[in-house]
Amino acid sequence: MKTIDNLNFAGKKALIRVDFNVPLDEQYRITDDNRIQGAAPTIRKILKDGGSVILMSHLGRPKDGPTDKFSLRHIVGHLSEVLGVPVQFADDCIGEAAYAKAAALQPGEVLLLENLRFYKEEEKGDREFAGKLAKLGDVYVNDAFGTAHRAHASTAVIAQFFPEARYFGYLMAAEIGNAEKVLNNPQRPFTAIMGGAKVSDKLELIEALLEKVDNLIIGGGMAYTFVKARGGEIGKSLVELDKLDLANRLVEKAEAKGVNLVLPTDSQIADEFAPDSPAYNGPNDQIPADKMGLDIGKESGEHFAQVIMASNTILWNGPMGVFEMDKFAKGTRAVADAVVAATERGAFSLIGGGDSAAAVSKFGMTEHVSYVSTGGGALLEYMEGKELPGVKAINE
Repeated sequence: MKTIDNLNFAGKKALIRVDFNVPLDEQYRITDDNRIQGAAPTIRKILKDGGSVILMSHLGRPKDGPTDKFSLRHIVGHLSEVLGVPVQFADDCIGEAAYAKAAALQPGEVLLLENLRFYKEEEKGDREFAGKLAKLGDVYVNDAFGTAHRAHASTAVIAQFFPEARYFGYLMAAEIGNAEKVLNNPQRPFTAIMGGAKVSDKLELIEALLEKVDNLIIGGGMAYTFVKARGGEIGKSLVELDKLDLANRLVEKAEAKGVNLVLPTDSQIADEFAPDSPAYNGPNDQIPADKMGLDIGKESGEHFAQVIMASNTILWNGPMGVFEMDKFAKGTRAVADAVVAATERGAFSLIGGGDSAAAVSKFGMTEHVSYVSTGGGALLEYMEGKELPGVKAINE
């Protein structure tokens, strides 16, 4: 793998695609800086070598060009604190002012460009726009795993302009390395835990994992589609009625492959989708018509934990319930506790970004698992066996 360790950056201007798409509150304060912390080692290595750094990223999904709400200037102060150096800011990501600021950078200095997605050409993968970005640096580094599954101008197309000077940053290398470890060299038993709202969102991943895992645990809203497919009563719980046949087919495929498919048997059953809703623990195939399941139940949490504790490789993607509401976070917490305990025993645990990463962060467990991915969608596509444009562009 061609990483930044292959080059001494002394005197070079490194143009780095980072993923600083961080959550901001109403006062534009960063509420979770994991993505900034994840990119920091790459930036520090280049600065230590005596290079300068030009950072490009997107933030949010601006629809109509420049919008203050999505300006990356909001993160300059915090980024400066994390890196321990003043970060300069360019009000645009291309154009004469940006070029002048990049050209004037001295070794050890950092410049952050304005939001790439203020230009529609970014998401369109426009080659001319990529060429304008490429003028800013001597070397291209991709350290944005969270966008590696997008063929955007700054993540894939731009690499063409650096045929002999394109590299993976440390975060990208770690993401790919850990995903490969789980996919191609798992210590068995290998257990995948799938949660979240819909079977359809994880279908290709489930299909791919049935070829590789020993145990597949399914929780969260998607589990009710499996319960309904078996004839269970699920009340007002989340369900995909057009996926009932698919759910049964996945159960049959697991049996044929010798995979232990573990489904929940009970739920936290609530009157309504609300943090203070009355709730009780009961069988998840006997939910009254006017109620809904919002979390796996106690019995299911204990069963899931037993399977996880006996595993040596664990992949977790998706919560077991509405973990954002404390009342319905117990199932996700039970899984997280078991993953941590298995990791402490020596298992390798990969947490698959998105809500799973948010859950382990909420429980203060980020440092107690093997690796937390920064890229939910990118990791899912990589696990499905798809080629990621941002990875292919560096490897070509």
